[in-house]
Parts: sequence; C-alpha cells; structure tokens
Amino acid sequence: MPEVSLQEITASTVRAVTDLQVAPEQESYVASNAVSIAQAYFHRDAWFRSIHKGDELIGFVMLRDSTLLTPAPAPAQLSLWRFMIDRRFQKAGLGRKALALVVAYARTRPGVTAIHTSYVVGPHGPMEFYLSFGFRHTGEVKPNGEVALVLELA
Repeated sequence: MPEVSLQEITASTVRAVTDLQVAPEQESYVASNAVSIAQAYFHRDAWFRSIHKGDELIGFVMLRDSTLLTPAPAPAQLSLWRFMIDRRFQKAGLGRKALALVVAYARTRPGVTAIHTSYVVGPHGPMEFYLSFGFRHTGEVKPNGEVALVLELA
C-alpha cells in the first residue's frame, strides 16, 4: 500500500483539495476545505496540509500551532482544527495513518506536550475515531457546544 503523507497545498492543488467531500451525513460535523483554507489566511498560527496516499489526494488537515507565532506564547499550544478524509477513502485506516503524521509533526514543535481538539456531538461525528486513537475527554464543553478532547504526547 502506498505511503500516507502530508503535503503543502499549492496553487495547482488547492482546487482539488476544495473538491474533497465527506459523506453527506458527516457534512454538519466539519467545515468545507474551502472555508478552512480561507480561515487559515487570517490566522498566523494556522498550519494546513493535504493528505495523500501515494500520489492520490485523500484528505485535508489544519492545525493551530502557537509555535508559529512570533513571539511564541508560553505554554505552547497545538490544536487539531480541521481533519477530514474524503468519503471515497474512509474506513481504510488512512485517517489513523494521517493522524499519526500529525502527532509526529506535533512532537517536533518546541514546548508542545499535547494536541487539543473538539468535536460536534452526533451519530456521525468523529468521537469514536478520536477516542480510539488515544484522545480523552477533558470535561470541557466549548461555548459553541463542541466537546473538548486532548491527546497527551508524553
């Protein structure tokens, strides 16, 4: 099986990234990639990549990485802001492989000890995926109703 990789999005690949789609029943759980990329340009701490299996585009990930700010605030914070695998490639273990690459990236960031994320509660949401990967509930519910999770990197 070809390797999963995270790649920079370029002018020649951005349209294909914005064309990726989750399953219809998942659409209310994650923003579109077009909205995500637009938001990234207004946040200096945004880090975003396309997800590939070999040469094939399969998904999108976006983080908020406080170590990208100058000066970087203490303590360092890294949040999984958006994560999606196109509906054609789900249920094949590719999301787990991509998330493992995100964890590897996080481990290279100075002062980062955990990855934070949150999810929308619902029958087709990502809770089980995140919990099976090792994230745990923090007990926090965000003002927008999303439930907070954390993955300790220690």
